[in-house]
Amino acid sequence: MTTTARVRERTPARGRPGRLRRAVHVTLVSLLLLVAGCGDGGFSGLYNAPLPGGADLGDRPYRVTVRFQDVLDLVPQAAVKVSDVAVGRVERVRLADDGKTALADLAVNGDIALPANAEAELRQSSLMGEKFVELRPPGDGGGRGSLGDGDVIPLDRTNRNPQVEEVLGALSLLLNGGGVEQLRDIVGELNNALAGNEPELKALLTRVDELATTLDSQRGEIVRAIEGVHRLSGTLSKQRGQLATALDHLEPGLKVVSGQREQLVGMLTSLRKLSSTGTRVVNASKQSLVANLEALTPTLEKLAETGADLPKAMQLLPSYPIPVFGESIVHGDYANVSVRLDLQLDAILENVLNARRPPVQLPHDDGTGAEGAIPFNDGNAPPPLPLPDASRPLTAPQGSGEQSGDGGVGGLVGGLLGGG
Repeated sequence: MTTTARVRERTPARGRPGRLRRAVHVTLVSLLLLVAGCGDGGFSGLYNAPLPGGADLGDRPYRVTVRFQDVLDLVPQAAVKVSDVAVGRVERVRLADDGKTALADLAVNGDIALPANAEAELRQSSLMGEKFVELRPPGDGGGRGSLGDGDVIPLDRTNRNPQVEEVLGALSLLLNGGGVEQLRDIVGELNNALAGNEPELKALLTRVDELATTLDSQRGEIVRAIEGVHRLSGTLSKQRGQLATALDHLEPGLKVVSGQREQLVGMLTSLRKLSSTGTRVVNASKQSLVANLEALTPTLEKLAETGADLPKAMQLLPSYPIPVFGESIVHGDYANVSVRLDLQLDAILENVLNARRPPVQLPHDDGTGAEGAIPFNDGNAPPPLPLPDASRPLTAPQGSGEQSGDGGVGGLVGGLLGGG
């Protein structure tokens, strides 16, 4: 009885460790299954489990792929924010096909509207906080289209902020044998250079301020000049072929000019001598030239007074002897002319008779008290007399052999006309 009781007392003690081992085995198997299901082809484990407090994707989220140069330690389930407001999450981070860049697949709430040319930036929530992806419109404000499901944000529209480790590493490099010693030398040299030169430095700063003010006032002209240079460079870029051809053919021309160097130098020397001679001539004749110009002033004033009459008169000079209106007279090989001939036979006869008279003698005193006569007009023929008065009848001179009175005149006129 005693032995049997002892066996019964030890049996429950042996059963408790067995149950504990079975519980441990089940836990280990569950953990192994959980870890084994973390691959891409099977169960993805906790990465697909929604985190508490995550972004609401809504009923119709859209997927966007972002290409980064470096995703650092970005992990799935990281937040996707717009203006620091969570609007989605990172579903997957993978290596791109080129093996140099990384791809991040994002799920964004369908109610969030972003332009098709949106930009993505990898940021950090705090100094030691988690990484997240920030989506924003382009910096220039020129948003176009709409970002939709399946779109890809390329590498040129992505960026990342510097990491704390990078900043601390750069600071450590600067402090540990970096540029601190050089910075101290630079500051010391600046102090030595500026010591005692305070007035000049103040004047320099004043002039710099004036220069900056002047440049700011001419900002529009500077911008236009830069734009003009940009257009010129564009034109030159389009004519690159012509410029290359011109430069290629410039060498033969330079050889010709180089071969004629002596002639060119001689020409320039002669031109210098000519200019020196011309200068001396102008200086020597300056007063005469000024006087001639002053004498020409009245003529120019009279020409100016003619106004529009002088150009009209000059129109007749090239058409002399037929005026510009001669086309109304000459028609081809014939001309229509209306002529009025006023023939006064009495005046003609008077001129003929006066031509036969002796020179007119004028009395004069030669200084001796005796009157004499000198020929008029040095003995030449007298000038034509005035036309006779129509109220006085013409009479022939006495002793000339012609009949006097109307009969003589009439007979002469009749003889000229063919009468008796």
